[in-house]
Amino acid sequence: MKGVKTVEVVANIASGSVGKDAPAEIEKILSDYGLAPHVWAPEAGDLEHALRAAVDAAPDLLIILAGDGTARAAAELAGPDGPVIAPLPGGTMNMLPHAIYGVRSWQTALSIALDQGFERPIGGGEVDGHSFLVAAILGPPALWATAREAARAGQVKQAWTAARRAMRRAFTGRLRYLLDDGPRRKAEALVFMCPLTSRVMNNDETALECAALDVQDVRDAFRLGFHALTGDWREAPGVEVERCQLARVWSAHGIPALLDGEAVRLKTLTQVRYTAKVARILAIPKDV
Repeated sequence: MKGVKTVEVVANIASGSVGKDAPAEIEKILSDYGLAPHVWAPEAGDLEHALRAAVDAAPDLLIILAGDGTARAAAELAGPDGPVIAPLPGGTMNMLPHAIYGVRSWQTALSIALDQGFERPIGGGEVDGHSFLVAAILGPPALWATAREAARAGQVKQAWTAARRAMRRAFTGRLRYLLDDGPRRKAEALVFMCPLTSRVMNNDETALECAALDVQDVRDAFRLGFHALTGDWREAPGVEVERCQLARVWSAHGIPALLDGEAVRLKTLTQVRYTAKVARILAIPKDV
């Protein structure tokens, strides 16, 4: 990317796919391009502070070496007029960096981006003041995904607590929703995919892919939570896919949700809206 003089880097060294040597390695790669970055390598509890400080420094380029959730948080803080963001693969799923840079190591992705990268806006969703760039899952099945992630991290007690909470919430009240000007409908859960990571939008960057999910029992709910993180959630039972720019969603209770893998609690009445420019990213040509 031309014109880059100042660079901030936030590297989540607590991630197994990053490691403690990553800050020195990324400094070496950037120095080969004549850049002297300021690198943040915070502990897990200090990650949000490091992100805020990096964005507030107003660099020409903000490199995120972490998971999708951290990239989402960086984009939310930076906004459409903030630093250009390069989200490198440093997490578990890496859906966002893989969509932008292909399935490559972060070292290769960074080198290609520095050689051939260009600025472009990235569209996504917005709900209750939060942005998402990959996907949002609304409804009780989001709680099963949280339980599974805790189990994968070896957090047995947290996984069991989350699973019990998901069991209690299953089928206690369905979501009501409207898509754009469509009719009022019901579903157990809703999944919204952003254009960059959707498999069915065909580069249509004017709306979100939306699926209403109707599950019949606890086994189906668990399968949905599983597929939402590990495979193609369209393989889950009772899936109907549409597209929308605005969804109105309400429930008798606060709505559990996952935004790019991060658990949040939404209001009982909320809106999910497509935003054409959530942030600016450092992209690469598609044929690389």
